[in-house]
Amino acid sequence: MSEALRRTRCDDPSAVVEHARAHLDVVVPLANGEPDTVMAALDAAGPELHGVRVHQMHSLRDRPYLHGTHPGLRHISYFLSNVTRPCFADGGIDFAPAHFSEMPHILEHVAPHPLVVAASTPPDRHGWFSLGTNADYVARLIGKAPFFLEANPNMPRTRGENQVHVSQVVGWVEADYPLMEMPVARVGEKDRVIGELIAERIPDGATIQVGIGSIPAAAIGALRNHRNLGVHTELLSDGVAELFAAGVITGAEKVTRPGKMVTTFAMGTKAFYDFVDDNAAVEFLPVDWVNDPRIIGRERCFASINATAEVDVLGQANSEMIGGRLYSGSGGQADFAKGAMFSPHGKGFLALHSTNGDETVSRIKVRLGSGAIITTLKNTVDHVVTEFGVAELRGQPISVRARRLIDIAHPRFREELESEARTAGYLRD
Repeated sequence: MSEALRRTRCDDPSAVVEHARAHLDVVVPLANGEPDTVMAALDAAGPELHGVRVHQMHSLRDRPYLHGTHPGLRHISYFLSNVTRPCFADGGIDFAPAHFSEMPHILEHVAPHPLVVAASTPPDRHGWFSLGTNADYVARLIGKAPFFLEANPNMPRTRGENQVHVSQVVGWVEADYPLMEMPVARVGEKDRVIGELIAERIPDGATIQVGIGSIPAAAIGALRNHRNLGVHTELLSDGVAELFAAGVITGAEKVTRPGKMVTTFAMGTKAFYDFVDDNAAVEFLPVDWVNDPRIIGRERCFASINATAEVDVLGQANSEMIGGRLYSGSGGQADFAKGAMFSPHGKGFLALHSTNGDETVSRIKVRLGSGAIITTLKNTVDHVVTEFGVAELRGQPISVRARRLIDIAHPRFREELESEARTAGYLRD
């Protein structure tokens, strides 16, 4: 072990506390990028802290401070998870709306002198740590902000712009625990139909971005007979790895990073983490590059595939509020929808089941619910897909949009939707 590694190595994760006191703003990567033992130590010191703010998207681990137990340690979420969703509802944390692509810029504005605490691999013989499953917004802070790392041998060593040298680290500790896994989504019959409708509109040689959930998983499954697909996505997971193993993904026709699967974070099963470990075909890059619509638009045929909660007949999509309550955040959906617009021959797909689970509520609406959040603008939404078909909206007048969306609604609701659309002045024929 080099002298620099010995000097910065800490025996106890509580060493992070004094660094947090000095910086007040702590930036934590999302998902498995969160260092469990280090954040537990910071949480335990919460009663003694004053004015410390933790900035993070999509936290996977519940902690007392998330419930507002420590006034001097406050969490700001930029994307709610199943852990932070109830905490926000109860007032234990704050929520800040943000596009994923803009996170580095936002953090520069609201936390100009932060401490970054992150999970990593152990250092290699040259003193380099890999941030493993993550690049996201923290990769842009490498060399600009001090890092306190938790080196875990279970973290895959990945390639790209997510490498931190010991000279950029103020402290690091060792920990050994398994990464949290995301099980492969269960795909139902409606999902399969939607996935096939999407896949048949994606040509060989296209570059794809795929979101999370059963519908995107179904779309991945329906692409198994395609050839020479490329990947440029914010989230990399098991389904994409399976397409790569099957020879479907080569990246041979990509414009940016040809031959590489580009991502900004990864989450999946243990087998998937083994897949990305030291895999030269995968590049982890900062989110302000990966999710930049102008970068995405360089691809000759880019296909963005994401799920949404509800769409109105103008084409406005709400993807972050369910039942009148905040459920998640904007994430990168609008980034990739816009990027697909910029791409020659690009296509953006927003998919949803036509109704709720018991088929009592249409998810195609004339007007979104009161107070509903618009995640992706009507001017950007391209293809909307349900199990009843595909509505192509780009460049279409309102009357055509309304007709096409009503046609892919559940048949039980079409007559009612048509009547409401006429009353609203959206249908005139």
